Amino acid sequence: MLLQFSVSNFRAFRDLQTLNLAASNYDKALPENCITPELPGLKNRRWVKGAAIYGANASGKSTLIEALKALVDFVRESAKTTDPLTPIPQVEPFALDPAAASEPTAFAVTFVNDGVRYEYRVAATRQRIYHESVRAFPLGKEQLWFVREWSEELKTHTFGPENSKVFARDKAMERRTLPNMLYLSKAIAENRQELEPVFRWIIQQIKFLDLSTKSALGRSFTMQELETKDSILREEILKLLRHADIGITGARVVNRPSSDPVMKKIFGEMPGEIRGKLLEEKWLQPELSHRSPSGQSLPLPWRSESAGTQRLFALVGPWLDILRSGYTVCVDEIETSMHPLMVRELLRLFFSDKENSGRAQILFTTHNPLLLDPTLVRRDQVWFTDKDDEGRAHLYPLTDYQPRLGESLVRGYLAGRYGAVPFVPEGLLGSFPAVETLQDKSEVGA
Repeated sequence: MLLQFSVSNFRAFRDLQTLNLAASNYDKALPENCITPELPGLKNRRWVKGAAIYGANASGKSTLIEALKALVDFVRESAKTTDPLTPIPQVEPFALDPAAASEPTAFAVTFVNDGVRYEYRVAATRQRIYHESVRAFPLGKEQLWFVREWSEELKTHTFGPENSKVFARDKAMERRTLPNMLYLSKAIAENRQELEPVFRWIIQQIKFLDLSTKSALGRSFTMQELETKDSILREEILKLLRHADIGITGARVVNRPSSDPVMKKIFGEMPGEIRGKLLEEKWLQPELSHRSPSGQSLPLPWRSESAGTQRLFALVGPWLDILRSGYTVCVDEIETSMHPLMVRELLRLFFSDKENSGRAQILFTTHNPLLLDPTLVRRDQVWFTDKDDEGRAHLYPLTDYQPRLGESLVRGYLAGRYGAVPFVPEGLLGSFPAVETLQDKSEVGA
């Protein structure tokens, strides 16, 4: 379970920005949207099952998810480094300030794995790690497992603490850890099992789904579950598709015949030897059955399905797997190609104790104001991104504005009351006179 994530000097973020998923003790709304893990030292504290991140285009919404993915990739790939001069690819400093290039990019993540709270921090330039540390709180009190600092004076890394009872120092391994390599990743590569709960949670429990138009989200996972007769998810996938109110009565996986007009055209443009080999392969694709006006169930070719239906099919398998496995999933542009009410129903699965028994969480970016529904999300689940005059992105919660109970969040957001919306008072081409905003009108009427 993700508790908190912080990042600084990464892409659009120049200063330290923190996403805190702690639930407000004063907000009693939608208790199912919260998790109470009963952690030592944090009695009766709750965390939300998800956060919605709003903002104008290029305001930093996606940067937050990209920063979390950069940390995951950094941890996963770092041990593969063999050249101490190889730049660290996950470090992308804020580009609009020349001084940022020489300053470290920093990440910090706090999470729960198997009932224990951990914190992992790392700061690095493209050339080297400047800070790295792991802390654990098994009994509520902090345990510093290791800390690694770059010394400009000594031109090397120093390690500590000397007397950790959990993670004993290995000076030989410290010397073998390259300056541009994470010690966490190196320790796992050398079979230091004490750090497994930290490493495995970061690389296995955080998932990323990109539903934007640039996404290559495939349908293979859903197809695989449909083909597997004893799949745990198979019946759930069929059930969700039937209840999605798009007329689907059934789904299966079929072999696309080589006589299909589209396939014949593709094969006809290939050399004979390659064409012969491909014709021997199975060309699998989904086939959805729909309810006809006469009540019959009729299959339709996959190419005739709408973009929204195809996107939903591709999404439903991974979505149900995330709920079952208790992952933390990050979704960029959640509303792409799907109706707002369909998005709402997908989110309701996350916020349901019955459907989300694995305590999965979701972080999603969106422009859709209709999701600011107090019957769907709590006020402490809403976050915004906005840029200042120097191009620096800032992340901040809706609760900073202390919205009144019953206040229309949709109206407030569209009026620009919370920021995080485009400001184009004279039109995109500057050819229209400035107009009153909803906020101006509400203030006049107040």
